[in-house]
Amino acid sequence: MKVIAITNQKGGVGKTTTSVNLAAALAEKKCRVLLVDLDPQGSASSVLAPEESESPSIYSALIGEALGSSLVTPTRLKNLSIIRSDLDLAGAEIEVARMDDHMMRLRGAFDAIRAEHDFDYVLMDCPPSLGILMSNALAAADEILVPIQCEYYALEGLGLLMEVTDRIRSSGANPSLAISGLVLTMFDGRTNLNPAVEKEVRSHFQEVVFDTVIPRTVRFAEAPSHGRTIFEHDPQGSGTAAYRALAKEFLHRSKLGLKFTNAPAADTGTPA
Repeated sequence: MKVIAITNQKGGVGKTTTSVNLAAALAEKKCRVLLVDLDPQGSASSVLAPEESESPSIYSALIGEALGSSLVTPTRLKNLSIIRSDLDLAGAEIEVARMDDHMMRLRGAFDAIRAEHDFDYVLMDCPPSLGILMSNALAAADEILVPIQCEYYALEGLGLLMEVTDRIRSSGANPSLAISGLVLTMFDGRTNLNPAVEKEVRSHFQEVVFDTVIPRTVRFAEAPSHGRTIFEHDPQGSGTAAYRALAKEFLHRSKLGLKFTNAPAADTGTPA
């Protein structure tokens, strides 16, 4: 069971869109996938969690009220399960921080899941912050995957995320934490700006960046409003094709064992 934290402290970069649709794409390829919604806003849960489900959220495992294995709920999509979020997670920043083992609460939940379930991949949709939820995610993850919007401030905050990743490793909380790669999102080839940003990011981060680029399309905004993945909402669209390609590339990298202990230091200024 490989645990991937999908994270970027900058909001609005396609993090939840990537979490939900990469999970769906991997499930379509017959991988057994668990999506863990760590964002108190619960956007991923609103798409995939069954409306009739009354199972507790991941918050219950973080504060020790339930085993992580008891929170797993099947979704309507074959091979894809979810542990949902709720607003109680917003209080975890305070409650979990008071616990002696506050950095390892999520890892303990995953140990229970690993013992009772047979998932190939666990994807975590992380909140856009560097608080206790993010720290728990990084301490529990095998790798991190970072969506980056194709805009001038694409690298804003990425340097800080890399510093936090280094601190998690050096603290001993997760010395083997690695980077799966960076995914360029919201790409619009009709502009001069987006290709320039892509060129800058690829030049700076080189092989760390996935070849697949996720396009900007209104279908990504429409799909969650209908409670659907992009695969259900626009089966033949460019967004669906992109996430299928990303899943294929993700699995190829995983098979090769391709991962990065760190990325080059990010320049938080704007690309030239």
